[in-house]
Amino acid sequence: MTDPSPEQETPAAGQSALLQMRGIVKRFPGVLALGGVDLDVRAGEVHCLLGQNGAGKSTLIKVLSASYQPDEGEIVWQGSATKLSTPDAAMGLGISTIYQELDLVDGLTVTENIFLGHEISSGGFSRRHEATARARALLARLGHSEITPHRLVGDLSPAAQQIVSMARALSHDTKLLILDEPSAVLDQEEVRNLFRVVRDLTEQGVAVVYISHRLEEIRQIGDRITVLKDGRTVATGLAVADTPTAELIRLMTGRDIEYAFPPRPAHSHDTEVVLEVRGLSGERFRDVDLTVHAGEIVGLAGLVGAGRSEILETVYGARRSTQGTVGVGGRKLRRGSVRSAVAAGVGLCPEERKSQGLLLDQAVYRNVTISSLRRFAKSGFLDFSEERRAAEELSRSLDVRPPGVDRPVRNLSGGNQQKVVLARWLLRECKVLLLDEPTRGVDVGARTEIYNLIRRLADEGVAVVVVSSEVEEVLGLADRVLVVREGSVVHEGPATEIDESRVLDLVMEGDVA
Repeated sequence: MTDPSPEQETPAAGQSALLQMRGIVKRFPGVLALGGVDLDVRAGEVHCLLGQNGAGKSTLIKVLSASYQPDEGEIVWQGSATKLSTPDAAMGLGISTIYQELDLVDGLTVTENIFLGHEISSGGFSRRHEATARARALLARLGHSEITPHRLVGDLSPAAQQIVSMARALSHDTKLLILDEPSAVLDQEEVRNLFRVVRDLTEQGVAVVYISHRLEEIRQIGDRITVLKDGRTVATGLAVADTPTAELIRLMTGRDIEYAFPPRPAHSHDTEVVLEVRGLSGERFRDVDLTVHAGEIVGLAGLVGAGRSEILETVYGARRSTQGTVGVGGRKLRRGSVRSAVAAGVGLCPEERKSQGLLLDQAVYRNVTISSLRRFAKSGFLDFSEERRAAEELSRSLDVRPPGVDRPVRNLSGGNQQKVVLARWLLRECKVLLLDEPTRGVDVGARTEIYNLIRRLADEGVAVVVVSSEVEEVLGLADRVLVVREGSVVHEGPATEIDESRVLDLVMEGDVA
């Protein structure tokens, strides 16, 4: 049974499509990832691609970048039917893609990453000075001259790595630039700079396909919208200015959803202290005091690079503190020991889930159970059926898509990978749950599910600490908020007693009285 024809805006006269994709189908064993997708993109526009996690967005852009070959359908480029046989062929036509999870090489310099695969050479010799000069010019074009071309990419912040990835895309003669969640690791000023760069590119005739779950960004940067649901196009060519947000949510989810946070409990948090941090200092932060009671959600707000992630990672033992103590349930944890933290009941969902939180080539069930294997051991052997059963139960409760716990977690969308990380700590039954950007790359429907899950865990007595770059999320979800600026806590108080503008004043070097 097929879906009804997608809602579609008729292209304006004289505006021919740079790219047309018609009836694109892509199958994997047991899964129909794309069941007939249509998309047309015009030169000089920002075309926003929306859909829930698992809707087929990532698969579609991998078809467009020739990482996957479609099983059916047609791709028309500049008016001519074409077959994109390899990623090099796609780049040769002018199609460049920046994926949500960046594919940079940490051990290479900024310049080497920018020109990787199309090095500047002459007569068999590398022209390093010219490459460095061109890399510097590209970084300046992106408004980031402070990034040094000779630095190793692995030493850069996630935000700076995002800029390097953009510079690499622009090092080709790009006609169509695909940006998959480009703002996920950027602070507000960097997002504004990103939008400036995108507008400059479209004024030069470059087309941009922009994928984001932040609907407010679509309003700021987009021209037209295509919406995918369950691997099919349900609307295409919608004008951003003429399409209400409520209609976009209905198209994405098939139902009306209010972007709402679960209600806070009426009682005050006079329960036992579960997590107690005193005078903690480490890389990028100093003298942090933090107390979290059973059933309480504490949010850390601040800019990217302010030290929020480093605080969580140090509490978890992944980083070694220079001074201070971390205690759980009245017992001090060993400094710089993940084993000590996990044994005490601490779990961490890291910001960079692929590089820090997942075993990408392992099955979903093993990623869920990896921190709880002892509970499935019998006489020194793992009970694989019980391990799978527990993982399947959690995967169903979190609506991990597509269903099935034997597929490699690498094949899931970013939002579903995040659910797998959460499932791991749910199985572990943590006392303290540290969540670093828990809804990064997660669609509007799944966000509501994750918010309700976090509140449910708190209601069951878990002490939760949430880091988010979205001030609205911190204020809406947390009971108490700490504002972090340049490694120091500059404000602490109930979430109901501070608003978004005050938080922004605090993080942007405003008055801290």
